[in-house]
Amino acid sequence: MSRNRREHAPLIWTNVLMFASTFAAAAILVPWYGLTRGFTAADWGVFAAFLIANGMAITAGYHRLWAHRAYEAHWTLRLLYLVFGTMALQNSVFAWCSGHRAHHLHVDDEDLDPYSARRGFWFSHIGWMLREYPSGKFDFSNIADLKKDPMLVFQHRYYVALAIAANFGLPIIAGLLFHDLWGMLILAGVLRLVWSHHVTFFINSLAHMWGGRPYTEDNSARDNPVIAVITYGEGYHNFHHMFAHDYRNGVRWWQWDPTKWLIAALQVFGLTRRLKRTPLFQIQRALLAMQFTRAQARLARLPLARAAAFEPLRARVAHEYENFLAALTEWARVKEQWLGEKKRAMLEQWEQVDLQRSLRDIERRLSQQLRRMRMLQAQLA
Repeated sequence: MSRNRREHAPLIWTNVLMFASTFAAAAILVPWYGLTRGFTAADWGVFAAFLIANGMAITAGYHRLWAHRAYEAHWTLRLLYLVFGTMALQNSVFAWCSGHRAHHLHVDDEDLDPYSARRGFWFSHIGWMLREYPSGKFDFSNIADLKKDPMLVFQHRYYVALAIAANFGLPIIAGLLFHDLWGMLILAGVLRLVWSHHVTFFINSLAHMWGGRPYTEDNSARDNPVIAVITYGEGYHNFHHMFAHDYRNGVRWWQWDPTKWLIAALQVFGLTRRLKRTPLFQIQRALLAMQFTRAQARLARLPLARAAAFEPLRARVAHEYENFLAALTEWARVKEQWLGEKKRAMLEQWEQVDLQRSLRDIERRLSQQLRRMRMLQAQLA
């Protein structure tokens, strides 16, 4: 599609007016009311509660549960996700997940990715929702699994009425309970909505522009711990685009990802189950592959005059690469053997344990090799 046709796509006036009016209201009413009347502790408390509920409904519900099927959830939890996800005003689960699955399938394609970062910050952040771009047209053929859920069908059918009821009804109820109707509407209603919108939008824009790419450079997605803090863990976006069906985005225990902690914690109470985790070996394989790619690229850029001085490092990288390939071959062999043995009804318990120990040993060796490669990268730098 030509650039001219993209730029002159018809405006979606409903979206333009909604985003403009809510942003203007937040920018004007929040400081005005705060200076003239003042917000109560209850206003701020409900604002924070609704904000977190909206954010988690999008990240844990819309994104990881429905868009990627990273785990299963009890109907009561799904109902809560629907209530607060509808309140977040980011469209129905059908529309949201269809667009997101298209984004993963065609990431960075300027004509097929609904919010391609290659079309700039403004487009990927909010611009894609302001005009009727062909890349943003709904195609629900990729959500056949979601259409079987009657709760999602109901939400999609009555979305507008439900969204209005949630965005006005819940803040009004809170305002009546705490005797500050206008303060609650402004803070827990308007500011909460604007903040929630742009936090999610940062995942489509900033998380594809700012940060590192430790797992793959095949797309623009980045890992950024700063973005992770404000997006409930969604900032580890390079990992996510590499392993989209993992219920975690921050795969290491210390990486800030409250969404993964929520999903894992709810498993204890039987509200979530069948959490999908990427095998450690696959994660290490991706990390090491990127380390080798970057080390080889740096060695190739060395000037000829200095090539001899770096020959020992070149030899070490080549040696580590041979070890890496050998580990991949051994892992594939052991894994195939383990799967074959597992199918045998009369498999002895000690054989299973021995094969699993072999797999863990290979993973341990890859972890050690990853540390060695990071040291080599530091020397090359």
